[in-house]
Amino acid sequence: MNLSQSELLRYQRHLTLPGFGEAAQLRLKAARVLIIGAGGLGCPALQYLAAAGVGTLGIVDDDRVSRSNLQRQILYTDADVGLMKAEVAAERLMAMNPDITAVPHATRLSVDNALELIGDYDVVLDGSDNFPTRYLVNDACVLAGKPLVYGALYTFQGQASVFNYQGGPTYRCLFPVPPNPKDAPNCSEIGVLGVLPGMIGTIQATEVIKVLTGIGTPLSGRLLIFDALEMSQTVVQFKRVPEAANVAELTEVEFVCGIAPETASEEITAEAFCAKIAADSTPLQIIDVRESWERALCKIDSLHIPLKAILEQQVDLNAMGLKSDLPTVVYCKAGARSMKALKVLKSHYEFSDILSLQGGILEWGEHIDPSILAY
Repeated sequence: MNLSQSELLRYQRHLTLPGFGEAAQLRLKAARVLIIGAGGLGCPALQYLAAAGVGTLGIVDDDRVSRSNLQRQILYTDADVGLMKAEVAAERLMAMNPDITAVPHATRLSVDNALELIGDYDVVLDGSDNFPTRYLVNDACVLAGKPLVYGALYTFQGQASVFNYQGGPTYRCLFPVPPNPKDAPNCSEIGVLGVLPGMIGTIQATEVIKVLTGIGTPLSGRLLIFDALEMSQTVVQFKRVPEAANVAELTEVEFVCGIAPETASEEITAEAFCAKIAADSTPLQIIDVRESWERALCKIDSLHIPLKAILEQQVDLNAMGLKSDLPTVVYCKAGARSMKALKVLKSHYEFSDILSLQGGILEWGEHIDPSILAY
């Protein structure tokens, strides 16, 4: 395998780089990298890996571009809204660099297809945003013997590491089990600073290049934690834990972001909520705990009390015309914030008949009112 004249021109800054040169560039050209998720982390990682000359990039994502993605997922434009991310990304990457191949896998990674997909690639980059996928990717990489480059985001902070590299620690060595759902943020409701995925995704791309070419020291056994507000980073060292690292088979990790299983009895489905409104047998109090900007997008006829005011116990029930003994339904975007509000309304304000709308206004829009804007 040789570099074409076009490639020699394109990669000349690599070719003149001490300790890199043509040998490393040829390793990139021959490499196959699978990216799980073409979202906030996947977009910058894909662009830099394509620009660097990684020969084949596989893109696993079954999602479509939404307008809310555009604040951080910089591969996409407004014209792409509604299109499949994997397909748009593949087309755009090959336009950026005609010398590479981008393969869209417009499907969700699952127990049924993980080993087959991952087995075709040399390195896996995890850009997913949920715990079940992270554990599935880790376990499949362990079984397939593939290095895994990890990244994660939370508001203003990000993390990166390299797992399963040359017998090193795995994701389960650092995080043996998922967190308690009630302590975890809801994936669809937590915010993230738009530039942060670019920083972490670029670090992931750097680690992929290091693993493929053998330059530098990969983040194996080290977790890099970056804080954008403080512009600081911390590196935590960890070791392989054999009993955690060993994987016998792939299994689905049961996890619902932000909602603990025991809260099911405190929830009401969109259909049951609709029936309760229609029955009109007793006065029904409806409370929206979202932010004002969210209500401007869409709402169910209700009183508005932001979650912050409830958590800080700053609600005057009399002034709001609320009574703690009347049937009450609380809702938010996807169901996590309303459950937090419910707990405080029961414990501090002594609401005796209160439920949280399961799946929030997004579920209401999907099953009851199609005019509700999904955001």
